Amino acid sequence: MTTLEAPRVSLWTGPYLRTTVGVFSLAFMFAFEALAVATVMPDVAAALDGLALYAVAFAAPMATSVVAYVVAGPWIDRRGPRPAVDAGVVVFAAGLLVCGLAPSMPVFLIGRGIQGFGTGLLGVAMYVVVAQAYPESLRARAFAVLTAAWVLPALVGPAVAAAVADAVGWRWVFLGVPLVIAIAWWLVQDAPSRASDAARGTGNLAWAVAAAGGLLLVSLAGQRAVSLWPVLLLAAVVLTVVAGLRLLPRGSWSGGRGLPSVIGARGLVGAGFTGAEAYVPLLLTLKRGLSLTEAGAVLTIGAVAWFAGSWAAANWRALSDEVRRVRIGALLLTIGLAVFATTAVSAVPLALGFLGWAIAGAGIGMAFSTLSVLALASAPAGEEGRASSALQLNDALVQALALALGSAVFAGFAAGSPAEGATVLIVVAAAISALSLWPAARLR
Repeated sequence: MTTLEAPRVSLWTGPYLRTTVGVFSLAFMFAFEALAVATVMPDVAAALDGLALYAVAFAAPMATSVVAYVVAGPWIDRRGPRPAVDAGVVVFAAGLLVCGLAPSMPVFLIGRGIQGFGTGLLGVAMYVVVAQAYPESLRARAFAVLTAAWVLPALVGPAVAAAVADAVGWRWVFLGVPLVIAIAWWLVQDAPSRASDAARGTGNLAWAVAAAGGLLLVSLAGQRAVSLWPVLLLAAVVLTVVAGLRLLPRGSWSGGRGLPSVIGARGLVGAGFTGAEAYVPLLLTLKRGLSLTEAGAVLTIGAVAWFAGSWAAANWRALSDEVRRVRIGALLLTIGLAVFATTAVSAVPLALGFLGWAIAGAGIGMAFSTLSVLALASAPAGEEGRASSALQLNDALVQALALALGSAVFAGFAAGSPAEGATVLIVVAAAISALSLWPAARLR
């Protein structure tokens, strides 16, 4: 572990400029696409008569990205990140085209699955580009750039997607992106791409497919829309956990020191934040009478605070110790979620809840990007791809499990007391965040 030096070199000038702009642009496209799809999915479901498969449209890309993570890690270590970047851009763009031209919901879901595979390849490759293009002292700032790429889409993405859908139809939300992502791809062509003689082994494709299938089944069962859903949910959780244990470094879910705890801590902070975020608008609209626009503004506050936390982690000398700032970030996330949960009490000022969500955003911003830096620093030489793959694979598994189990719990409250259900799940999310303090204590 190294401490952060005072920044002396700009990422936006000289030899880093083109790579920084390219990495930022790719991350921006991922963020815009994710938010845009969430915005136009009601139109897609109506046009393609696919309301019954609505949840699968979000679960499919997550499932296929799991397979891509497992494939990408060893491949990138053996060949360098550039082939994976090239393949990821082509596959991601192909998925967008299939979605935009889809004549039916099943074809649209195939496109979403193709998108997810491309996203998985690019996600791992971008981490390795950061590892190879920037010295260790600049990596925290590089990950702050990736975080910044999510802020603008959070501010304007839904509005832009809705405007495009209203003006020329939802299909152009998908068909318009490939040209822009091609420009971003061109910008990262000059980034370093070194293969490693130390790379070993290949991904376990069979267990990756099992994990992907488990995630799909967990998402379906979590909706309580099928008969015998409790049995299906239990079987899906078991399948996902067993596959995860086969795919992740030993100790990732049991507090193994070093890289396993880096992986475990990031999965928990991510699950805590996303698990709460899913129910923030619901709680504010049902319990406090806010409009959807007002409730959405709170999510924007969280996105901006996330970037602020990431920026502080990369630039404040007081936070130069990486392990300490992970612990501070996890603690802030836990406190912020707990404070936000008090908005369920009518006597609590709304401003306090907004402050709590901002604290939570700053906390995960500080912890999440730092854990990315630590994962690259903890990886054996030449195996940055495998470490990045494991980090993102665990994120997908833990967050999907938390969201699916949360949706199953919420379904029990939905008919009679949805606001109370949302409150319970936000409190549970705070508890999950608190659990991250255990692996955060074992990072060194």
